[in-house]
Amino acid sequence: MKLDLGLNKNAIRMLTGFIMGTIVMLCIMAGGFALLGLLAVILAFVSKEYVRILNHKGFYPSLNVIYVTEAVLAAIVYFERFDLVAATLTICAMASFMWVLFVGRQPYIANVATTLFGMVYCGWFPLHLIFFRNLHNEQYDSGLGFVVLMIISIIATDVGCYYAGRHFGKHKLAPTVSPNKTIEGSVGGAIASVVFAEIIGCYLGIGWFMSLIAGLLCTVFAQIGDLCESLLKRDAGVKDSGDTLPGHGGFLDRTDSFAFTIPIVYYFFKYFVFRTEWMTSLCDFLKGIIQ
Repeated sequence: MKLDLGLNKNAIRMLTGFIMGTIVMLCIMAGGFALLGLLAVILAFVSKEYVRILNHKGFYPSLNVIYVTEAVLAAIVYFERFDLVAATLTICAMASFMWVLFVGRQPYIANVATTLFGMVYCGWFPLHLIFFRNLHNEQYDSGLGFVVLMIISIIATDVGCYYAGRHFGKHKLAPTVSPNKTIEGSVGGAIASVVFAEIIGCYLGIGWFMSLIAGLLCTVFAQIGDLCESLLKRDAGVKDSGDTLPGHGGFLDRTDSFAFTIPIVYYFFKYFVFRTEWMTSLCDFLKGIIQ
């Protein structure tokens, strides 16, 4: 999709980012069906772009099987029927084998494997955002503030990596996968992420140590997610996942930093911030052993 408004590339990029950012934040703030609808749109584009990348490599995962799996998982997540997750993944994994058996084509093993990976990477990981948004306990009504912390930390990572890499970058971080990324840029992104995580964490009242860990988790897995998507594209000989977002490429190009970060940060907040009973029990147990 081409957009020609008489604007230069940077202006188009900023305009697209502003529009998309506004829509995303409004849907996250609203939660519920609005967030589910947002994820449905993103997952549809991301899955299609993922399959297109794999097609360039000569692999042919089933987009239909991935779509069906994502739809079922989205319903399960929305209605909080966690008891059905394992059954759904099991049945859909079998469906990928049956698809190859009856209508698939060579290379069979790779097509099954990439279909299974697509279910998880393009569907199950991003759907953790609904879990994250719905987190609550006696102290916090929802996980909204923590979702915002994650998003701001990831954005800070991207900006920090860009400016630190541009001004101080000398040593390549992963030259085979992404030649333009540097160790100095990675460190700059990490610092920016931690700083903003500390600021927001202070407002949320979770303490400097938990904020530090959250910021580090966000920046580490955001950068890993970015590198992993670059790995897919480089291996397939593709520059961008698509051209749906003017100035940004495809949806997968813009969400790669979130793919791994969302579930990791969600589980961190769930088990270390929202539920601390087990930590108290562990500390009491360790004290008993020491005494």
